Amino acid sequence: MSTYCKSFVFCLTLFLTLASSNARGQAALLLEEPYSYDGTFAGTGHSAVYLTRVCAETPFELRHCGPGVQGVVISRYHGIAGHDWIAVPLVPYLYAVHHLEDVPLFVDSKLVTFLREQFLSSLPLPDESLPGAEPRYQLAGSAYDRTLYGFRIATRPEQDDALIRTLNASPNEESYKLLNRNCADFTKQIINFYYPHAVHRSIIADLGVTTPKQVAKSLVHYGKHHRETQLTVFVIPQVPGLKRSKPVHGVLESIFFQKKYVTPVFLFHPFVVGAVEAAYLAGWRFNPAKGAMVFNASADNPMKNLAAPLTPSQRRSYENQVKALKKSDEVDEFPDWRRLQARSTPQMDAQGMPFVQVKLDGKDVAVGICRGNALHVSGSPELLQNLLLSRLDEQLKNKKPRISEQSIQSDWKLLESAREESRAALAPAN
Repeated sequence: MSTYCKSFVFCLTLFLTLASSNARGQAALLLEEPYSYDGTFAGTGHSAVYLTRVCAETPFELRHCGPGVQGVVISRYHGIAGHDWIAVPLVPYLYAVHHLEDVPLFVDSKLVTFLREQFLSSLPLPDESLPGAEPRYQLAGSAYDRTLYGFRIATRPEQDDALIRTLNASPNEESYKLLNRNCADFTKQIINFYYPHAVHRSIIADLGVTTPKQVAKSLVHYGKHHRETQLTVFVIPQVPGLKRSKPVHGVLESIFFQKKYVTPVFLFHPFVVGAVEAAYLAGWRFNPAKGAMVFNASADNPMKNLAAPLTPSQRRSYENQVKALKKSDEVDEFPDWRRLQARSTPQMDAQGMPFVQVKLDGKDVAVGICRGNALHVSGSPELLQNLLLSRLDEQLKNKKPRISEQSIQSDWKLLESAREESRAALAPAN
């Protein structure tokens, strides 16, 4: 074959490969850690599916996505608007804002409630579903309460089209049942729509109940043997501020690996506990963070720009830099950001980005709390420094691989800009 022919064949092959890649969509199973009462008692968490090529005409009707739109998260809920499933765009589902540059850098419960109410008021939900914080707050701001793990798979356009037709044509009426029609059963149904028999229940580990962790575990096992899934694992870190979420468990894990449950069982049935723990160590264990890349909320397209987690040496280096800066005279005189934020009032600026009014020395001081307005709204660059140091400190304390160097560098760059503004404000006028 001539050099020209070889070059032509290579270019044609490359073109077809790229065209095929661009034509494929993606779906991602979202495994969400438990928090609050679920984290204390059951610990099974929540499960949802993110679809990149599918968008929401309304929360109860699906359509194709236009260019530049990031798709929806769809899940089964109990007691919301009388519907079986509800679709919410990705960014509001994670952060209760419309754009990634609006995501707060550090939150408290008051700010999270404010953002959720702002977003939920824009949804066409029936009036009877509006009162009360639960369960409608599940629709927005998931990443404030918990860490999420994503398991991304490839989908074909015709599959996405068929799923839209199927869900739009089926009765979307509430049918939630804890034991056999829960959120994990719904995600199992969606994933198996794309890859039949990829996800299944565990009769032993979960006593036949479908759990979010089992759905993820079985999908990972399937992906190892079916490369066409192009399985990618990633983690969506919990936004710093609220109490950290708990590790996700299956049914028997919740019973046999929490002291408040296992102690009375062990007293009466020690051999049962030993057998279950041996079986768990032999093959039931599943770490959703293993090999996970990091979802970066500061990136333009975080689903395409997943980043590697910090290495231990990188983490130690940044920890030392944060400790040194916190001990310096430059920030030592200012109050702790958590205490200030607890007394603050959340608001929206003229561009629809969140900020807070902080009481300081009897005066109201505006502080921009997201990347889009941190350097423009803030009346005190020193307070912004404290906010960013609190964010960095909390992120670096967590030793698990839930943060990327890309995210840390973005925070550090913002911190340096705030320090420069502070120095300029203190410099004597010429």
